[in-house]
Amino acid sequence: MARIAGVDLPENKRLEIALTYIYGIGRSRVMEICEGTGIDCRKKVGELTPEEINTLRKFIDENYRVEGDLRREVQLGIKKLMDLGCYRGQRHSRGLPVRGQQTRTNARTRKGRRRTVGGTKKAKAK
Repeated sequence: MARIAGVDLPENKRLEIALTYIYGIGRSRVMEICEGTGIDCRKKVGELTPEEINTLRKFIDENYRVEGDLRREVQLGIKKLMDLGCYRGQRHSRGLPVRGQQTRTNARTRKGRRRTVGGTKKAKAK
């Protein structure tokens, strides 16, 4: 099993799909990686030789920020916005959509499950 950047790549998938399992690598980056290393991206991961896996590992480590480093950088950016108190930071801290989406309906992914509010009757005065 090929392990690159701390991620086990599935052996039965083609390289162009398997590399997208790594956080920070999408389809366009996979094409850049394959061109840079000279490895055919239609090969299955199980067919790669140990030398090719090492070449991929080195190329990714030298040229891209992936997995833990990238996650840390993204979280630091969000924390910076929240510390500044800017509008985007406030939206992050409240758990609401950040990029201008409506919240009257939808936005369930950010807001979570619906919680019923109200519905209690006032006690009668004698």
